[in-house]
Amino acid sequence: MLIAVLLTVICLLTLYIFFSHLNPGTITLLYFWDHSIDVSTALLLVGSILLGLALGLVIHFVFSTSHQLAQLQRKKKEKKDQETNKLYRQGVNKCLSGEPDEAQKILEKALGRDTSRVDIRLALSDVHIRKGKFQEAVDVLTPARESEPRCLEVLLKLASANEALGENDEAEKIYQEILSVESGNRTALERFRDFFVKQGLWEKALEQQKRLLKVVAGAHQDEERKRQLALRYELAWRNLEKSGFQDGKAERKELSDIIKQAPDFTPARIALGDAYKAQGKTKEAAEVWQEGYKATGKSVFLTRLEDLYLEKEDPSTLLTFYRSTLAAKGQDLLLNFFYGKLCLRLEMVEEAIEQLSTVENAGVELPQLHLLLAEAFRRRERIDESNNEFQKALGLNQDVGLGYHCDKCGALSSAWKSRCPECGSWGSYSLTNKKVFQNVATSVEVPKIDFGQQQE
Repeated sequence: MLIAVLLTVICLLTLYIFFSHLNPGTITLLYFWDHSIDVSTALLLVGSILLGLALGLVIHFVFSTSHQLAQLQRKKKEKKDQETNKLYRQGVNKCLSGEPDEAQKILEKALGRDTSRVDIRLALSDVHIRKGKFQEAVDVLTPARESEPRCLEVLLKLASANEALGENDEAEKIYQEILSVESGNRTALERFRDFFVKQGLWEKALEQQKRLLKVVAGAHQDEERKRQLALRYELAWRNLEKSGFQDGKAERKELSDIIKQAPDFTPARIALGDAYKAQGKTKEAAEVWQEGYKATGKSVFLTRLEDLYLEKEDPSTLLTFYRSTLAAKGQDLLLNFFYGKLCLRLEMVEEAIEQLSTVENAGVELPQLHLLLAEAFRRRERIDESNNEFQKALGLNQDVGLGYHCDKCGALSSAWKSRCPECGSWGSYSLTNKKVFQNVATSVEVPKIDFGQQQE
């Protein structure tokens, strides 16, 4: 450094001597009005060079210092970010390992170090949602929404949290905001549809389902088409209920169209028959339910038919249906079961024993079947056989109502339902003990029976 200074001084002195020799005169330099100074040409030239060098050094020093300060700030920020990222990863790991309280503490500490981090807010909101603290989740996500209003992940979590809080208006507003950003977002459309389904707003749910169907493809499209049919059914059924089943021509047409598109969709057939029955069109109702049983084999149709004909005091028509169907199908253990049960109610005991014995001899083991046979034998005073059947049923459920369960989630119900209230599946309720029929022959569910009831 000292050598550089000495060399600079020597160079400047050399230049000064050189220019003084070449320019021995002086120059009058005006530095203000009416103020001047006489300066040698060589001194002016060397002074200008010195001034330029000094300015250059000052500028270099300023920029160098600024760069050094920026470097220090960057390194400090990088270190802070590394520490924040470390806390973030620790918090996420704690959450994944099932320690939400510890995860919350760590993530809150990380957020305190950098409140602008959206990813930390998302992770912390997940912890709050897992703990059922939906308002805290909303509070954490709101600043993230303000800083990044088009972040779909933030908006989706906010919508879910508001929905859980019962803030349906705000949740609906957020879902609409998401779709305004990305109209074809499948996740948003699915959640928006489910949002309306939970509220029973079937028309709005169907509208979102139609939009969703336009953006899905492949195997998912078939699944969503089925869901759309289910929503159309719900809308038609609710409209029928609202109108008190008056007229309902448009709704019946809609249900018929659904049946054409999905012959195995049980709820639509049940609803169409119920609509006809409510309007006094029992013949049409019976035809719908008879076709429903032939198409699907669902026992709920036999239950509906039995109730219909016994209310009309016309069991003979139902008996004719059972006999003709059995003759056409050859073997249907479920139909034999229903036929025998009806015969027992009508005091046609011998025919009841014949039909129920057919089911028992096929290998079906049900307490309800044994109880019915025991009752039939008792009425014929065949005491030993009656006792034998009662003994077979001992220790088992004495209720002859078989009950239903959801094939999707396993939820139980004493009565058939068109839609499972637990998992939301349509047409998934079937007989609880249907496998005992299926193991010996092609068959379906058995519904609740009124043990010992007789036709008046």
